Amino acid sequence: MRFRWDWLGPVLSVPYVPTLGSVHPGGPLADLFAAVVETAGTGRFLPHDKDRRWADRKAEHVLADAVEHEQRRTLVPTLTDKVPAVKVYVYGDGPAVAVDLARELAAAHGAARARVVCFLGPDQPGVSAGGGTRVQLREFAGGPGLPPAVPVHEYKQLVDGAGFGEFADAMAGDGFAFLYGRMRVGAVGPVLTVLHHGRVAGAIGPMEIMADAAGAARLLPQYFGVLPQHRGRGYGRALWRAAMHWGHRHGAAYQLLQTEVGGASDRLCAAEGLVPLGVVHQAEASVGPRLVLPAAGSSGGACPAER
Repeated sequence: MRFRWDWLGPVLSVPYVPTLGSVHPGGPLADLFAAVVETAGTGRFLPHDKDRRWADRKAEHVLADAVEHEQRRTLVPTLTDKVPAVKVYVYGDGPAVAVDLARELAAAHGAARARVVCFLGPDQPGVSAGGGTRVQLREFAGGPGLPPAVPVHEYKQLVDGAGFGEFADAMAGDGFAFLYGRMRVGAVGPVLTVLHHGRVAGAIGPMEIMADAAGAARLLPQYFGVLPQHRGRGYGRALWRAAMHWGHRHGAAYQLLQTEVGGASDRLCAAEGLVPLGVVHQAEASVGPRLVLPAAGSSGGACPAER
């Protein structure tokens, strides 16, 4: 199918494409929506899909036959194959309808999880309230920004790893145990670190660049974290600034990130001048009475939320 852009464009409050995630607002959005439908069920990655770094086959695909496309509402359901899970991406009005669709498709595909994903634009009411992840844009046309205030080292420069393994275990919940496994087999780009008394206290990486759908060089999202006992020392800001200098030095045009609304990374991005593009909300659609639909206060539709 081909989406009518005069229907979808006006309700696309955040530049976010099913199965691909956030994309540059100036990119070929209509073509991207068409492409994720055209490749549905093939297992193939699009050339600019950031997830191709981590797997040989695309796990999430659009359920093209179940797409609901109308003038004020577009619902795009997807299925993740590895552990069957359904998501319904909501553009415009209709979160309540999306909940019903998510439950129906989960039952039809034997999925244990069903979720609804909806969006609030950067100027919509409720965008700064708790919950959800904020899409942030950093462009490098104006330079890399301020340098880090404390030394930052690439992992490969560390003496005997400087305890990176212990750091990765402690930060497993932030993805660093997985990343460390990839690092040890040389499957990822550089990882930047800060040290506290010679031991790894924080890290950001891998540092990698991929061309987007328009051919622009995009600095890909990284794992990013500082050990709890070493927070408040400026290590996170130093890592972030070092990453921006790395991206600028290696020719990146921009980076897109998603930060937990109100979290430490969210506050850091605001302080560093990133442009907020809106908020993504996800909620379970299989929890019955726990699912509530707060008023949206705009044409973007309400977002499901859990109490």
